[in-house]
Amino acid sequence: MASEKEFISLLNAHQKIIYKVCNLYMDKHADREDLFQEITLQAWKAYANFRGDAKFSTWLYRIALNTAITFFRKEKRAPSIYSTDVVPEQNEEAYDPIEEKVKAMYAAIGNLSKIDKAIVMLYLEDYSYIEIGDMMGITANNVAVKMNRIKIKLKEETQKQAAAL
Repeated sequence: MASEKEFISLLNAHQKIIYKVCNLYMDKHADREDLFQEITLQAWKAYANFRGDAKFSTWLYRIALNTAITFFRKEKRAPSIYSTDVVPEQNEEAYDPIEEKVKAMYAAIGNLSKIDKAIVMLYLEDYSYIEIGDMMGITANNVAVKMNRIKIKLKEETQKQAAAL
């Protein structure tokens, strides 16, 4: 049986994976914290079945993404509560075109389907199509086709956002 110390050590070494998934799927800090706890719980529940066939990071990504997608579906069904906070004014002198492009890209990624978001995140983490396919339960060829379609969507979306500015 897997030891608790072993799990905590591995989880601490790879917690950035969980943070990335949480940041990708949740906008609010409280929601990210809830999702982080849920992913940790699901990983602990599944750890006894971890055989080591894949790297721990690959296994954790799969647990994190599946949990996030399930959690995201639950959040979508929950009633929305809108904030009445005032957005601070932007300083015109602090305008950075590169930062604006990065923000536009992340906004476009945020508009993708949950599966496409996961694929992009793994791609940005430099995982190969084979590794992404293993984590997502699809073939490497399917990952390549999806990535090509995603790149086209992202390019179109960021061009629209840039034109709106």
